[in-house]
Amino acid sequence: MTNFKSVASVIAVATVFMLQGCYTTPAPVPAPRSMQERFEASWQAARGAASDVGVRVASEDRASGTIRGAQGSSSVVITVVPQADQTIQVGFSVTGGTSAQDANLRERLTSAYQGRMGR
Repeated sequence: MTNFKSVASVIAVATVFMLQGCYTTPAPVPAPRSMQERFEASWQAARGAASDVGVRVASEDRASGTIRGAQGSSSVVITVVPQADQTIQVGFSVTGGTSAQDANLRERLTSAYQGRMGR
């Protein structure tokens, strides 16, 4: 009978240790960011994208969500607009150069913005 008690004790202790090894703490869930925080992140990423591709920023108007600048003969307007569905819409408008230059600059702005937003 003592042999049975010894085996049962060893199994019980082993089970306790095995269960402890299986426990993990849950990963922290990031708190939802406020609309203002998302706007600020998008605004900074848009400004940074303009700098990354060589756009000289001439004016910024946060109230209207507009950044204006130029690169060479191209005029650039960047808009950062909160939407009713709690998303932020960012747009890049490029005019004044040749259509190929404008399209290339718009693509580079978009790519730089996406990179700064971690996408």
